[in-house]
Parts: sequence; C-alpha cells; structure tokens
Amino acid sequence: MHISPVLWQFLTKWLTSSALWPKEASTIAPWTDALYIFLWLITLVGTVLVGMLVLVFSIKYRKERHPEAVQIEGSTLLEATWTIIPLGIFLFVFVWGALLYFRIYNPPKDAMNIYIVGKQWMWKAEHPGGQHEINSLHVPTGRAVQLTMISQDVFHSYSIPEFRVKREVIPGRYTTVWFNATEPGTYHLFCTQYCGTLHSGMIGDVVAMTPDDYQKWTQSSTSGMSLAQNGERLFASMGCNHCHSGSPASPGPSLAGVYGSKIRMEDGSTQTATDGFLRDAILNPSQHVPAGYKPIMPTYQGQISEEGLIDLVEYIKTLDTNYRVQQTKLSTSQSNQAAPTTPGMVKP
Repeated sequence: MHISPVLWQFLTKWLTSSALWPKEASTIAPWTDALYIFLWLITLVGTVLVGMLVLVFSIKYRKERHPEAVQIEGSTLLEATWTIIPLGIFLFVFVWGALLYFRIYNPPKDAMNIYIVGKQWMWKAEHPGGQHEINSLHVPTGRAVQLTMISQDVFHSYSIPEFRVKREVIPGRYTTVWFNATEPGTYHLFCTQYCGTLHSGMIGDVVAMTPDDYQKWTQSSTSGMSLAQNGERLFASMGCNHCHSGSPASPGPSLAGVYGSKIRMEDGSTQTATDGFLRDAILNPSQHVPAGYKPIMPTYQGQISEEGLIDLVEYIKTLDTNYRVQQTKLSTSQSNQAAPTTPGMVKP
C-alpha cells in the first residue's frame, strides 16, 4: 500500500501538533504510544468484525428467507474460541500496561529529584540547589528527573502530555513520577483534576534544556542556599537541634543516617524512613514514636509550610553524622548568651 508523501506529511504534522497525538519528547513516550496504538487497532478490528457479522447475519437470516424461526444448536468449539481469544488479548494488554505502569512510577535510583507543590491555582517547583519556580519547570535532557509532589490544599493532577506522564497530587502525601526528556523545547503543563473555579488557569511550561544550558540556568537562578541549607537554618531556629543532637542525654533520637533506614517503633512495628515518613513524623510525632523514646515531641501541624517541610526533609537526608547538628546547637547557645537583655527581663 502506497501513501502519498504529501498526505503522510499532513497526517504526521496534524497528529503531532494536536492534543490527539502530542509530540513524543521523553524516553517513555514511544512505549506509551505503542500500547495506545495497539488498543486502537484492537478496537478497530473488533468494531469491523462485529459490524460485518451483524451485517452478514442480518442478510442471511432475514425474515424473507426464514419466515419461521429455526432452533440452532450451540457449538462448544465456537464458544470456547470467542472466549479464549479475547481473554488472551485482554491479559496481554493487562501485562503490557502493568509493566509500563511500574516503569513510569518507579524512578531510577540516580534520578535527579525536584519537589512540586500544588496550590490553588499554581504549581511551585523546588530544585535541590535552591532554585524556585512558579508555573514553570526547567529540566535537563538526557537525564532521569523524579518529581516528588504534594498538594497544599485540594486534589490536583500534574500532566505533561508530550512526556506521556500524569500523576495525582494529593494533600498530605507525597506522590512521585519520573521522565527523561529527549528533545530541548518548551512543553505544556496542565492540571487535569478539577480543583476549583480557576482550574483551567492552572497551567505552565516545562522547559527541557541541554545539560550545558541547564547548568547555566541553575547558576543564574540560584537563591544562594540549597534546600538542605534552608532546612538546616529552620532546624536550628525551631530548636530541633536540642533534642536531636545525637548525645546520650538527648530526649530525641539521632537523625544521622536515619534516611532510608529501618526504624523500630514503640508499638513493635518497623518503618522505613522515607520522605513521607519524615514529613509525617514532624507533623504527627505522637504516631511515630521510636522504640526507647517517650512521645514528648510537640506537633508542628500548621506551623511549617510544605516548602519548609521539604527543606527539613532534605536537610535530614544529608546528615551522615551529628557534627553539624551539634555545631548549630553550640552556635545557637552562644548567640543566646551573647544577646543583650533589657532591664526587667530575664534571658531564656
């Protein structure tokens, strides 16, 4: 079968420039499209087959040829055929889709992590180096990028059609998705979950850049402090270093090397210190009491923003020893002692 080059070029441009078939701009996009095309073909074949059978049977068994109905006995072979073949196709599609799903939602271990905070009606991006963006996301091409997302209010959904990724953004819980951009360019970003009156305006741009251009962008857009450095300041300002200094007399557990480790809890269960666990332990400490410690930590629910929680988690993830915690504790104590007091007031 020969297709006119002009017709083929028209169809290609129409499909890749329309919402029906956006451009493939990530490594996962061809795999997603392959499954999508297969489902299309199966649907088309099934529709044509059923339509032809209806047409043939309508003509063959019309009333003029068979004035009186005749009983037709069933065929076990025929019934088994039209049951087993569709079942096999459905199971094949299920396995294909499941493998694709796990590939999309399980990022590589070496993926670069960027935090996304959804809020009516904007997207906030927090880069590890301290870069902050609103309704925009800059990423390098040729590198796996993991998005760790959470909502500050209602349900949202982070969608980049050209990358073939979409993930629900939920209040109170981290969700992740990843991609590897293949072509530099600017791509559309949408919220595909109705989230209020201005839902249609919750859009933005994803800018894929070459590694060199991305490096230049990070250097020109830095706020001067990384997320971990911001978290260290917040950790000290809230007095967390007094209870988590790592000394034997500390009322709280040491946080050095805690990220990714298994923690024995007071109720006998074992928890893995993930991003979500650390966030919940800060907001609801009484529900996450390590074995051997008392539930004396106050809740910080409503006192720390989602951005602040991200900073704290990033700081805890960098703690290999307690040296930095102890240094901030010492610095805080010295600054408190050196602070001048006014008459009639007692220093804390």
